[in-house]
Amino acid sequence: MAAVTLILLVVALTSRFIQYLAQAVAGELASDMLLLLMFYRLPDFLMVILPLALFLGILLAYGRMYADNEMVILIGSGFSQKRLLFATLGTSSMVMIVMAVLSLQLAPWGVRNTEQLKESTDQLTELDLIVAGQFQSFGDGSRVTYADRIDSSTAGERQLQNVFVAVSGAEDETGLSSPRIIIAESARSEIDPETGARFMRLENVLQYDGAPGALDFSIGQFDVQSIALPDSTTMEPVLREETLTTAQLIGSDLPEHQAELQWRLSMLLLIPIITTIAVPLSNVGPRQGRFSKLVPASVLYAIYFVLLQFSKDLVAEENIPVIVGMWWVHGLFVGVALICYHPSRVGGLLGLKRH
Repeated sequence: MAAVTLILLVVALTSRFIQYLAQAVAGELASDMLLLLMFYRLPDFLMVILPLALFLGILLAYGRMYADNEMVILIGSGFSQKRLLFATLGTSSMVMIVMAVLSLQLAPWGVRNTEQLKESTDQLTELDLIVAGQFQSFGDGSRVTYADRIDSSTAGERQLQNVFVAVSGAEDETGLSSPRIIIAESARSEIDPETGARFMRLENVLQYDGAPGALDFSIGQFDVQSIALPDSTTMEPVLREETLTTAQLIGSDLPEHQAELQWRLSMLLLIPIITTIAVPLSNVGPRQGRFSKLVPASVLYAIYFVLLQFSKDLVAEENIPVIVGMWWVHGLFVGVALICYHPSRVGGLLGLKRH
């Protein structure tokens, strides 16, 4: 289980990190937020990965014992299928405790901090999002900025070195636009103390104005020049149901909140049910190999997980009663778990005797 968790976690984190890195390069995220974002998303990833890792871990471990005839000897020595199931459930109960902490506390905390961190990006200026050595577009493509190097002062203020700024201009009567090219030795952020307006303060500036292909270029040189930056937007509080604490969900009558609460509880019920399915499903013949059941088992788990997500959407949209909720999915797969057993084994599981 630990090996499968590590592999799946590396794949998930790598994929998400590439997405965040692309956003940072595009100027949508600050580069120093990447590690924090990955840290806050870790509980949410583990909540999805751990049940699957437990499921595959049981199949791999018991599948090898069946393939090597060790399980046959164990059962022949008096270790019944019922006892094997209870022993496995005892081990998976530890995973269930971990899932309870992740699902009820850590995952909502991580999603809440992730959303707040992303929203705080809108409060940052263009200079906070610049990555050295990258041409980045701002203002819906109206301005392109490049910095050769970024230095940080003792106060934590970022200062860009060897700055290039291209500002698109309006078209004239001939249909040609007159862009403005600015080359500066350095640039830093500046806020007007009276109005609160934000500016990019450029120093030792060369400015070129004119339409490409025309001869009437104007060249100006300035000691200091400022470019107005967009005003910061007022952040609305994060109220998505995924960010609320479990205590807030319990006291809510909203269908979205009840669907989220059932989802978190379903992550706990998932553990004993998939354990019950995995134990008989791991039974393979000596010539089948320990990996022969992985593909059908993975498909079965995927169906289970997708049905839970589908039911969550139905509850949130009030298409099915809250009482039915996601519980019908768990009941369905409890039936699948019983079907996985031979009728005699089902009777033994229920404590019945065959006559």
